[in-house]
Amino acid sequence: MQLPGRVQSLVVKLEDGPAHGSGELLHGRVQLELRGALRVQALEVSAHGGATVHWLESCSIGLNVVYTQSYSDQVEFLSHRDTLLAPPDNGESTVLQAGRHEFPFTFQLPETLVTSFEGKHGSVRYWVKAKLHRPWATVKKAKREFTVIEPIDINTPALLAPQAGAKEKLARAWYCNRGQVSVTAKIDRKGYTPGEVIPIFAEIDNCTSRAVVPKAAIIQTQTFIARGTKKQKRSVVTSITGDSIPAGKREVWHGRALKIPPVGPSILQCRILQVEYSLKVCVDIPGTSKLLLELPLVIGTIPLHPFGSRTSSVSSQYSVNLDWLNTIPEQPEAPPEYSAVVSSPEAEQSLAPPCRSELGDILEGPFFAYIQEFRFRPPPLYSEVDPNPPSDSIRPRCMTC
Repeated sequence: MQLPGRVQSLVVKLEDGPAHGSGELLHGRVQLELRGALRVQALEVSAHGGATVHWLESCSIGLNVVYTQSYSDQVEFLSHRDTLLAPPDNGESTVLQAGRHEFPFTFQLPETLVTSFEGKHGSVRYWVKAKLHRPWATVKKAKREFTVIEPIDINTPALLAPQAGAKEKLARAWYCNRGQVSVTAKIDRKGYTPGEVIPIFAEIDNCTSRAVVPKAAIIQTQTFIARGTKKQKRSVVTSITGDSIPAGKREVWHGRALKIPPVGPSILQCRILQVEYSLKVCVDIPGTSKLLLELPLVIGTIPLHPFGSRTSSVSSQYSVNLDWLNTIPEQPEAPPEYSAVVSSPEAEQSLAPPCRSELGDILEGPFFAYIQEFRFRPPPLYSEVDPNPPSDSIRPRCMTC
């Protein structure tokens, strides 16, 4: 007869570090501590992983009827099961003696996974579970979660492409035109990794009669999808505030530094859950809504190669030599609320790039591939013809005198 309390502990232990990638081998062992002899029917281990989303929305019909609508969905990425201790062929139980018993296991992770994530309305989780089956007793379970980091290499042409845009806004108050505010901004590439610095090049023209304040922020957008409905949550990852620009003046940012804090990478390939980033340049205009310019970002896991493409000249220098980053003060306070950077009336509009009608005729190619060189005048073209020939009225100098 089996006595209660024979199992002292059942633990799942994983090896090879805290994080794993797709296609890797997952090594571990199930550790069983017994106070006395125990009859065991089977010991199973399984690996699971997937994404789940869930949220509630209140709906109303008429004036008095209110009901709650539930939205949920899930996607499975990993499902593998193995038996570490099987019963003998005669169907009898296996007797384990008192002490410690270890059962190693190995799982091959799929070639395509999604990075682990914890959000307000959804998550991506992976875990290993062990089940100990005993005769005339409940199944004893042990669970160990692990992290998956899907690699995103920013050393690709798409993520090394510069990003730029321009936008303008009329400041109105009581149907009076108080002038125009325009902003032009660019960054030298789309992909970055946590810890890097984004050099922002921007021009802000304040043609109004009041001072304006420019800001820049990295925005994280979490999108949850279920039953054809989307639920989004936006938050400010980090931000900087520029100096106030007086009326009729212009402010130029020559590579204003915005450091990326430790954040999770972008999630773009999941059907029901996505995590996206963007750089927003915002101008606070008194008496009217904010002027917003958005540039897309991808937060990756593989940093820029020191000998990467020359198109990323500015940031490649920063990513190779990061000693000067120590001079940038850390901001211990939490980033501001999303509403402090983006006003609610323009929150949805700011998710889309400016229309061509808003930008005028300055954009001839794709919007995000366009770079407007506004900082320096181009050098003159080389020519064999002297642009300033000597005048005929000047008497040539005698070389023998």
